[in-house]
Amino acid sequence: MSAPVLQVDGLRKQVISPEGELTLLHGVDLEIYAGETVAIVGASGAGKSTLLGLLAGLDTPTAGCVQIDGESLFDLDEDGRARLRGDKMGFVFQAFQLLPNLTALENVMLPLELAGRDDAQAVARQVLARVGLEARLSHYPKQLSGGEQQRVAIARAFAPHPSLLLADEPTGNLDRNTGERIIELLFQLNAEQGTTLVLVTHDHHLAERCQRRLELVDGRLQDAS
Repeated sequence: MSAPVLQVDGLRKQVISPEGELTLLHGVDLEIYAGETVAIVGASGAGKSTLLGLLAGLDTPTAGCVQIDGESLFDLDEDGRARLRGDKMGFVFQAFQLLPNLTALENVMLPLELAGRDDAQAVARQVLARVGLEARLSHYPKQLSGGEQQRVAIARAFAPHPSLLLADEPTGNLDRNTGERIIELLFQLNAEQGTTLVLVTHDHHLAERCQRRLELVDGRLQDAS
């Protein structure tokens, strides 16, 4: 078997609160292989967003290790983690996280330009057409519906062909019908590119579309029933 795209060993996160030391994650272990789709579910406050932030190297753990394609995130400095994210990861957020002063096309071009791609505009146009927004390239986020903004965010995430895509409640701000369309699009693009997809969600319909479902309960990760 090939090495995992994402390997997590003994991941622990503690913070200091007014009540004293609080443990958010208790020694999480996880292996995810190329092309897998994995959902992480759990109640609010279970530690899902904390775990996702650590997997992305946006936060640092109290203990433990996260490896992306065999490279240890926390052996790198902040610049090194940013480079690895740019090279290996894509992100889809509940709140879209589009830059308001950039058009749809410019938002999708941004990670490609940061990676030094000469074909950033051509690739961005192509992937926006793939998500059905070829007529909205010059529109700013405030001129787009929630579903259209999320499609831009998905296009931005997939445009660099990341090996790992992390999604945090990607349908959380959308109505049911729009959410269904976004789910279909997310899995279509994932299958086309062979990306490894890890998503955090309260949406059990979305979770059921994944090959594996894991649940965080009081900071401990277990197979979901």
